[in-house]
Amino acid sequence: MNSFEWQGLQARGADVGWLAQALQAARADTLQTFACYLAALPATATQPALQVPLLPEFNPPLWELGHIGWFQTVWLARNPQWRLGVRADPQVTRLPSRPDGLGPLDPADALYDSSHVPHASRWQLKLPAPEQAQAELSAQLTQTLALLAQAEAGAAQQYFFRLALLHEDMHHEAALYMAQSLGLAIADARWRPQRLTLARDAVELAATDWRLGQDSGQGAGHGFAFDNELGHCKVNLPASAIDLRVVSWAEYLPFVEAGGYAQPQWWSAAGWAWLQEPAQQPHQAPRYLRKQVGAGGWQVQRWGQWQALDTALAACHLSAFEAEAWCAWSGRRLPSEAEWERAAQTLGSAFHWGQVWEWTSSDFLPFEGFEPHPYRDYSAPWFGQRRVLRGASFMTQPRMRHVHYRNFFAPGRTDMAGGFRSCSRQAAST
Repeated sequence: MNSFEWQGLQARGADVGWLAQALQAARADTLQTFACYLAALPATATQPALQVPLLPEFNPPLWELGHIGWFQTVWLARNPQWRLGVRADPQVTRLPSRPDGLGPLDPADALYDSSHVPHASRWQLKLPAPEQAQAELSAQLTQTLALLAQAEAGAAQQYFFRLALLHEDMHHEAALYMAQSLGLAIADARWRPQRLTLARDAVELAATDWRLGQDSGQGAGHGFAFDNELGHCKVNLPASAIDLRVVSWAEYLPFVEAGGYAQPQWWSAAGWAWLQEPAQQPHQAPRYLRKQVGAGGWQVQRWGQWQALDTALAACHLSAFEAEAWCAWSGRRLPSEAEWERAAQTLGSAFHWGQVWEWTSSDFLPFEGFEPHPYRDYSAPWFGQRRVLRGASFMTQPRMRHVHYRNFFAPGRTDMAGGFRSCSRQAAST
């Protein structure tokens, strides 16, 4: 087990001392990255600071900052049932966020409740100034830590603290995605990819029955889990060979250079339709890559700078459609979610993951016995609409890295740090 995997286990079960430090570390990273946005997006004569384009994958940075604090507060300081954990009533009347929040709609909810504030409207909201927003975050974290000091041992009373921690970590990774999309400079070396140093060997795995999921429950032996990880799904897995690491740029680029982006025979119908969308045009190579004509080879744009591409890095910012097209071209396929989990759990340190989120062939669906946790909008609204990714990326906080974690995105997304590994061609069961 590497240090990243250990931190993932700690986030789900360590004592309150570790949890308090982690909450403070997460907030420090949130504010550090927000400072990069403040420096890169100052006010001008024609627009205020922190303006970003209205795009489906973006949120205004100032709204993001307020939402992170709102989420932590609404499930803890304002939640009279926080001690109940997953048994808390999601509709319980919340305490007001401040003295003027006694009306039918709390002012914080009217600004930051992602379930009820339409995405496009967030650009028109009258949000607090950055200095005020950061001061409110500081006061809110102090309140959270005071509550944590009152929490007793056990999964129930610590549940919402862990949920808030990992929620903030997810939003930090999203902030890094947006910074990369906007070409903002992020100097912190923690959020840079590392070279793949091992060969992409494949290991043969015999046919077996595999059970996805975890036992439900809060109590002895049960640490934190997201609701979509709980329950079970029995899968009959055929014999196959799975790569021990993800595909590198050195292995992906020959497909691009062979004209793969112009050859429909390698693409699924959905993938070819995605490739023809106006937003993808001209789309003859992966996002953030360009080929220098005459000299220099491939370049990558990272944190606003074009630089020579290190082809030993994991192929990244790829859609599921691009991953599937490469697999078709090379006579391989994507692993199913069950195949990925089986390999990760049975091969141990020989199975290398954590450089990119890894697309699987599996749709995001609930396991048998699924019961939604109080944060109702986390999983259920997306079942059947997104694709499962496993692992973690170089932009993921180490605390988020866990072998059971199920990430899920629309298959056409390329802003997130997605890549893939491959399997031998036998058909997967899921």
